[in-house]
Parts: sequence; structure tokens; C-alpha cells
Amino acid sequence: MSAETLSLDLKPGLEPIERRTERMLLVISGAFLFVNFLALALLRTGSEISDWFHFGIWVICAVLGNRILNRYLPGRDPLLFPLTMFLSGWGLILIDRLAPNFDDRQTIWLVVSVGAMLLVAIFPHTLRWLRNYRYLLLVIGLLLLIGTIILGTNPSGQTGAPQLWLGIGSIFFQPSEALKIILVAFLASYLAEHYPLMRADEREARRRGLPLSPRVIGPILLMWGISVIILIWQRDLGTAILFFAVFIVLLYVASGYNRILISGLLLIVLAGFVAYNQFAVVRLRVDIWLNPWPESDGRAFQIVQSLLAFAAGGPFGQGVGQGSPTYIPVVHSDFVFAALAEEWGLLGVIAVTACIAIFITRGFQIAISQQRRSFLALLAVGLSMLIATQSLLIIAGVLKLVPLTGVTLPYLSYGGSSLLVSFIIAGLLIRLSALES
Repeated sequence: MSAETLSLDLKPGLEPIERRTERMLLVISGAFLFVNFLALALLRTGSEISDWFHFGIWVICAVLGNRILNRYLPGRDPLLFPLTMFLSGWGLILIDRLAPNFDDRQTIWLVVSVGAMLLVAIFPHTLRWLRNYRYLLLVIGLLLLIGTIILGTNPSGQTGAPQLWLGIGSIFFQPSEALKIILVAFLASYLAEHYPLMRADEREARRRGLPLSPRVIGPILLMWGISVIILIWQRDLGTAILFFAVFIVLLYVASGYNRILISGLLLIVLAGFVAYNQFAVVRLRVDIWLNPWPESDGRAFQIVQSLLAFAAGGPFGQGVGQGSPTYIPVVHSDFVFAALAEEWGLLGVIAVTACIAIFITRGFQIAISQQRRSFLALLAVGLSMLIATQSLLIIAGVLKLVPLTGVTLPYLSYGGSSLLVSFIIAGLLIRLSALES
């Protein structure tokens, strides 16, 4: 596969009906946001200008993004950009509702993120650079991770809080967010070049009765080691699980062997068992997941309030600004899905879940369309799995289906680093969708 050429011819333009579909979805998204921003403005005094400013910025981003993509990538997938803008716009409403002090900052990050998405999508050499400079990017990513371990801080300034950020003045970012894309691009490129040999070695290992070949076991143990380092040094359970789970799926797609999934699951269980016995933060999350009610006014207060928010939402929700989701600590970040459930109800939950599911499905469809180019196919799978795994971890966590992992909900939660990386993922998928099969 090292001789595989990376031909990047673009598709012809979208059919008129597809262009109309994209514009209509953006109009519907804008109408939804308009109604909700209006509802928030009517509930407040003196905040109307601020509310409409955020909505106006979103409209400008949507219109300019649509026009730029029409010009440079006319053959792109017509759903990815509207879905991304709809979810991020809903996120603006949630931040404006839950943490008004952060809404200006989130709006600025939205502008930066949309700009980054467009740059990544329309720049003709993005995919080549990701493949050709994978080792350089990996080194940069690992250096940032090491820098976080040594110099990491927390914007809140709380003692004992996770030190997952690097700061320059009043600007903070999470290197682990950028490392997501870097690792996926590296693994996609590596597996695209080596998977024929890996498959041959695996067949030979099966013939000899071995569980897995060294060529397969090596990358698994390496990625497991990186994930464990993240868990030990940063106490970042969510990122560790996210990295390793996405890697295992990529390795499974490249090799096609079910034993890889089984081996990965066993290693996750082993790491979780060790983490539970060694780290208080992991033990706390598991304990309150198993039985939060005895400590509902103490250590389990956050998850209990989250469950009460879901119960209070009912089928149709309390209405924007009408519920009490701010009782949940850090609701604008880790628990934004619980706030959405309380104020938009089951309908809102289904809408957001469906949008994320459609986004992920389109990503997998892009991978299938590029299956003759193994790097592009694996890259699309990896990027889609980043969004899928992160969404599943946080949605299941706030519903007490799995222990809380501390990740954010893509596009909706507060956080500049997360929003920026999520938009870059969308930009890469949009670029991939515009390529000829």
C-alpha cells in the first residue's frame, strides 16, 4: 500500500435539489435558533442586544460558510455543514442560557472554528500533508501532551482539579483535543501502508495457533501504553478510553479480525480495574455510578441532579429558560445534555441524538465511498468514530449508563478547544466527501 497514489480529484457540483436541501436545512436551523434566542430575550431585561449579537454571528457564519463551500467544494456532502451549524447554534443557546458569562467567548470560538473548518476543507493539500508529515505531527502532538503533563493547568484554578490545559495569558487550550486528529491521521496512514502485511502475519499466526501476530500486538500495546500514560499522569479517563477505543476500531477495520476487538476490550477492562484501585477520581466515578443515591447530597450530587433533570423534562421539556438545570455543577460543559433534556424534553434529546447519528452515518458512508483508497477510508472511519465515541461516552455518562468520563458533547458543550477540533473534523469529512471515488 505504500505505492498507493492519493489522487484527489473533486466531484462535480451538487445537483440543484441537493443545494436546495442544504440551504433549506440551514434556514430551518436559523428559524429554530431565532425562536429560542427570542424566548431567552423575552425572559431577560437588558440582554436582548447580546442575545441577537450571538444569533447574528451564527447567521453570518452559516451564510459565508455555505457560499465558500459552494464555490470551492461543490460536490460535497449536503448534510455535514448544516448538521454542524445546527448543533453548534443550539450549543450557543445552551451556553447563553446556562453560563451567560461565557457566551461571548463561545461565540468567538465559533467564528474561529468555522474559519478553521473552511480552511481545512478547501485547502487542496490538507489530506496529503496529514499523510506525508504524519511522524512530524505525531511528535508535535506527543510533545504537547508531555508539556501538559509538566506544565498543565486548570482555568478554574481549583486545587486538585485536572491539569489538562496549557495557557497563554487568558487563552487556554487542551492539547489532547488536537492529539485526537493527529493520532487518527497517523494511525490511518500507518495502517493503510501496513495492513496487507498485518493480514498476512495474522493468517500465519492463526495457522500456528497463536492468539495475535506480533505485528498486530505491537501497535495495540503501544496505543494502550499511551492511553495508560494519559490516565496516570492526567487522570483523564475519558480521553484515555476515547483514544484506545478509536484505535481498536481502526485496527479492526484494517485487519478484519474479531479477536482484535476482544483483545482491546480486555485491555480496557484491565486498565479500568487498575485505575479503580489506584486512583481516587476513577474509584469515585465508578462508586457513584453503581449507587449514587446514598450520597445524593454529596459526592453524587452532580449525577443525581442530572437524572432529576431528565425526569423533569418529560416528553416536551420545560421550555428554554423555564427549567432549573443550573443546579447541576458544571452543567454548561460536562452535563449540557442533561440541561437540554430538561428544557427541550425527550423531543430535544431525540433531535440531538438523531443529528449526531446522521453525522456519524454520513462519515461512514464517505469511508465506504473511498474504500479503494485505504488511507482516506480509514481516516473517515477514525474521524467519525471520534465523534461517535465521545458522544456515546458523555450521553451514556449523564444518563448513568456508564461511569462519567469527563468528556464534552461535540458541538454543544462549552469549550473552545473541543469546538475547534470538532469543526476541523467536520471540515476533513466535508473535504473527503467532495472527492471522486
